[in-house]
Order: sequence, then structure tokens, then C-alpha cells
Amino acid sequence: MYNRGIRGATTVERNDEREILDETVVLMREIVERNEVNPEDICSVWITLTQDLDAAFPAKAIRQLEGWELVPLMCSVEVPVKGSLPRCIRLMVQVNTEKSQSEIKHVYMNEAKKLRPDLAAPKA
Repeated sequence: MYNRGIRGATTVERNDEREILDETVVLMREIVERNEVNPEDICSVWITLTQDLDAAFPAKAIRQLEGWELVPLMCSVEVPVKGSLPRCIRLMVQVNTEKSQSEIKHVYMNEAKKLRPDLAAPKA
């Protein structure tokens, strides 16, 4: 078994608590579905937000999902690089899996598709 990182990112339209929480859940569910993982296999989730998002802690949304109460979650502010994508939420999900690096499916949604167009489209 290996410990692999699954990357994901999305954006929101506004610095709004409900929108931040909802989009975080959509992103997390998509990562889990595409990679066929369950919370018991997840070591931890590192969450970053751009500095323009301060209306909510995305970890709150993940923690409220069924089975996620004990998964370690950590939020942080993204490095404020001039010209970077605004209103962005990023996840780094560390999971124990038998999958190879090439089998991992990273998820980029909404405007975050611009960050990694090579990974944004679902793999066949």
C-alpha cells in the first residue's frame, strides 16, 4: 500500500460562507468518487484558500460529511502570488491506496481548470 496525494481545486463566485462550504463538498465528493476512496483510507486533508476567502473554514463542510468526523483536516491561506487565480479553494488529500501515481485522478473544477488544464478533464 502507498500513501498518495490527490490534488483538487475549485473556485467560488463570492466570498460567501454557504458558497465556500458547498463548493468544498462538491470538490471533495468528486475526488472521492473518481478515485474510489473512503474516509477510512484517508490520512489527512490539507486545505488552502486564497486570501480573498475568509467567510468560512472549508474543513467545517468536510467534517460534517458522514464518516469524516475523525479525518484530520487543516486549513491554511494560499501563498499570495500576484496575479494568481482569485477565490480559489485547493485540497491535497493524502490517501492510502494500492493505485499507482498514474491511476490517481486529480480534480480541477470551475475556474480552477485553468491551473492544470492537463489534469482538468476526467481521465477515461
